[in-house]
Amino acid sequence: MTFRRRGRGRPAALVRRVWHWCWRHRARMADWLFALLPLPFVLLFQVLVAFAPMLGLVGGHLQEPDIGGTREDLTSTQLMAGMALYALPGVLVMGLMLVRRSHPHLLLAATGLFLLLTGNPFPAGLALYSYAGHFANRRALAVWFGLHTAVLLVSHWGYPPGTVAFLWVMFLVVPTLLGLWVGTRRQLVYRLQERAARLEREQHLMAEQAITGERTRIAREMHDVVAHRVSLMVLHAGGLEVSTQDPHSVETAGLIRTTGREALAELRGILGVLRDGETDTAPTAPQPVLSDLDRLFEEWRDAGMDLRREDTGDTHTPVPQAAQRTAYRVVQEGLTNVAKHATGARVTVHLHRGNDRIEAEVANTPAPAPADPPPGSGYGLAGLGERLTLAGGSLSAGPCPDGGWRMRAIVPTDRPDTEEGDADGDPHAPGR
Repeated sequence: MTFRRRGRGRPAALVRRVWHWCWRHRARMADWLFALLPLPFVLLFQVLVAFAPMLGLVGGHLQEPDIGGTREDLTSTQLMAGMALYALPGVLVMGLMLVRRSHPHLLLAATGLFLLLTGNPFPAGLALYSYAGHFANRRALAVWFGLHTAVLLVSHWGYPPGTVAFLWVMFLVVPTLLGLWVGTRRQLVYRLQERAARLEREQHLMAEQAITGERTRIAREMHDVVAHRVSLMVLHAGGLEVSTQDPHSVETAGLIRTTGREALAELRGILGVLRDGETDTAPTAPQPVLSDLDRLFEEWRDAGMDLRREDTGDTHTPVPQAAQRTAYRVVQEGLTNVAKHATGARVTVHLHRGNDRIEAEVANTPAPAPADPPPGSGYGLAGLGERLTLAGGSLSAGPCPDGGWRMRAIVPTDRPDTEEGDADGDPHAPGR
């Protein structure tokens, strides 16, 4: 049974190999077919053209051929040799069909010379069809068509005008128009295939951009939410470890603090995998708004942070949700950085609502004592700066003269582009 299956599989495999070989060499095989298939018709037409004067077709009426005693004078060998020599130019011209795509002008020149010497327009029609179908130089095609037309008139001088017109239309005009149609259709199909391939590439690119944007959004949300909560947990555990007197509680708090630090370190690695630093795709906006700041402040106060809040400007003017979310993230990131790098410092959060912007500032005094900050992802300020840039705002952060740190952001509320605060804006602006 196995032998039979293998025996039946061998012919199929042979057919597949032959088919693949033919498909790989289809252009060369098409050239050979283009040269060999019309050859009998070319030779037949050449014989008819040669015997046309003998049959009296040139004069417009049919006569008996006057060949005298040539049939008795010529042997069969001589007759066959003469026919072979007469057919040789046609064979050579059709052989040039093999270079119809690589040297088309050589083929056109050869068919024009063949038409002039023998009066056979069949190869000329094939050459014009091939050139019109594979090349887009219409000016050169018009020149070659005009030359072949002139050669046809010269080679068939004395023939009836109807016969010449028939030969011109049948062997020059029709092949040229057919070649133009085939070439135009080929270009159209090629352009449609190219357009489909380009659309497919663009679709893949858009999918990759969407995936990258979603990964960036997840990384930012993890940094904004998860890292914030874990930092609170570490801060609570540190405070419990310092304030409690129970050794078991101290050990448990130390374990919680150590676990939280390890979680932040692992979170940093996850964010490095998820986040693409080269993308500028805007993330999906988070949900918290300015009304959630009170809850955020209470969480940090409960964790032991000395926090003070100041609000200035028009607090009753409605603020777009997107601007509120961005301002919330600015304050959240500032408090998280203070908890990491300046534990025990006094923090002031100032919010100023102008006519066209919200100015949020988080400033802290110097830390009472050097602290060992938990590991960070390194993308907090970078991601916040990207968020504000996409919103049309700006972010500045740096040390204060007293040794503390201040982070200040401007979030536009009514237009995409805003500059630094104006003269009537926040009294805590730089330089005041």
